[in-house]
Amino acid sequence: MPVDPDRETARRWLVEELARPEYAQDQSWLMRLLEWFLGLFDGVGAVDADPLVLAAVIVAVAGVVVGVAWWVAGPARLRRRSAARSVVVHEDDTRTAAEMRRAADDAAARKDWDTAVLERFRAVVRVLEERAVLDERAGRTAQEAARDAGDRVPDLADPLGAAARLFDAVCYGHRPAGRADDDRLRTLDERASTARRAPTTAGAS
Repeated sequence: MPVDPDRETARRWLVEELARPEYAQDQSWLMRLLEWFLGLFDGVGAVDADPLVLAAVIVAVAGVVVGVAWWVAGPARLRRRSAARSVVVHEDDTRTAAEMRRAADDAAARKDWDTAVLERFRAVVRVLEERAVLDERAGRTAQEAARDAGDRVPDLADPLGAAARLFDAVCYGHRPAGRADDDRLRTLDERASTARRAPTTAGAS
């Protein structure tokens, strides 16, 4: 049976579609697009046209609008997924630094350098938590961990920053890791395992 939506039905369909969470970051832009689309049909009741032809036009244009909206929202979904992956230690990860280090060693033995680098950086962050350089907090990004630890152990600030950038690059899939990357993180892990938090100066917050 042919679908013959009127203007209000078309509005309802599109509003329901654009209310989906994946469009949230682009809502204002998409709503302007919706209003533009619906404006095309102002006064449509005065046009002498075949209802089936009119319905087909409405459905076709609605499909284009939804397609454009999906294309716009796609990068936002990718950014959100990437952000979730770039979290260093998730809430349900209760492993010790030694356990993370063993996971990195196992991955390195398989020449899975991406996993080795990710796990070894996690071991660096966890050992800094175990040594009370960092407070224990799940959900940190690599950049947050490097910044916070670098403030408290200035000697490690530069290598931590470089390691965090490497973690994100590997985690986001910008580039693959290699043996040399894992070697640098091994050295950082050794330094982090003996790191001491710098004393705070009097009156510092």
